[in-house]
Amino acid sequence: MRDLFAKCGEEGGYFSALRMQRDRYFTLPILEGMPGPHMVFQGRKVIQWAINNYLGLVGRPELIETAREAAARWGVGAPMGSRFMTGNTERHTELERRLARFSAKESAILFNYGYLGVIGTITSMIGKDDVIVIDKFSHASMMDAAFATRQFIPFRHNDMVSLERALRRASRDREGGVLVVVEGVYGMTGDLADLPGIIELKKHYGARLYVDDAHGFGVMGKGGGGIGFHYGLQDEIDIYFGTFAKAFAAIGGFSSADDTVVEYIRYNARTQIFAKSLPMVVVEVLIKAIDIVESEPKLVEKLWENARKLQNGLRELGFDLGNTASPVTPVYIPAADLETAIRFIHKMRDEKGIFVSGVMYPVVPKGVLLCRMIPTAAHTEEDIEITLKAFREVRDEMGLW
Repeated sequence: MRDLFAKCGEEGGYFSALRMQRDRYFTLPILEGMPGPHMVFQGRKVIQWAINNYLGLVGRPELIETAREAAARWGVGAPMGSRFMTGNTERHTELERRLARFSAKESAILFNYGYLGVIGTITSMIGKDDVIVIDKFSHASMMDAAFATRQFIPFRHNDMVSLERALRRASRDREGGVLVVVEGVYGMTGDLADLPGIIELKKHYGARLYVDDAHGFGVMGKGGGGIGFHYGLQDEIDIYFGTFAKAFAAIGGFSSADDTVVEYIRYNARTQIFAKSLPMVVVEVLIKAIDIVESEPKLVEKLWENARKLQNGLRELGFDLGNTASPVTPVYIPAADLETAIRFIHKMRDEKGIFVSGVMYPVVPKGVLLCRMIPTAAHTEEDIEITLKAFREVRDEMGLW
């Protein structure tokens, strides 16, 4: 018999090599200071491009003051208990009303974490006769929800032929319903779901559509309404999911849909029924954040202005950004071996003062290092110019092409 903990001191599992080295440079790095364009990494000031603070709201004085006032009034943990029992308040309900209106849906339900909101929403909708049809590039939370139901069919990323094949398979002799599950903006690659094609197929096969718009909520479409507004198809999304950890400088998430659907989720999502209520400090900050976003459309405009400057500059330098159509900026670096990838990251961080994160195989194909950059409304033109200069210098110093 083998001891359960034996694996903990051996190779295997996720990021095995880094775990065995107790790495704290590539994994679990410590960035010091207020989250924003300028932070401190290992004692050095850096321009950081790795934090999802799209609209630059983290350091807004109004939000900090709102949090301070809420903590003084209710304490840091109130309300205590789950929403079902003792944790419901009029302010939670007001936030849900605001989110429903912002996403142009009848109703909305709050979740404490985006990850658990995804799992709670999807699993609550899938009964024993129902089937999930899911894009293979979907976020881990969406895949975990599918795995939990054990009733899912994957399809190739954004491939409408593959999606139709999956829908046809799901529809054979079916007794239950079908839920198509996709992201609005794919967080690693920045490309958009083919909503027009997906909606046409889901209608043809009588399926429903769930869109996780974590990277589109507050970013895409008019006023940051999301991917549905970008395409003019928000009404065709059956369940819209957004998170507060990207554009809204907080934590948690929500699902919005027709009122009867939201009520069903409210009474069946185990990840929320059996969880403590979202603290009032966060609720008040989120209400204030919505006020700011709705009253300051220039935040979204500035985000896109910075994203275009950064992306255009990188393309002019010869870097491959894939198919991004959003502020998410994936920079594909030719790196035939791990040593080249490590050297690139070290040069950018330690020599040039540019903090970027990198991922390699199996997240991306072999021979490629992916640096995913997140421009924000808080970055300056100087930040972008300094960063582009660093990319050009490292490209030439390493002879990448």
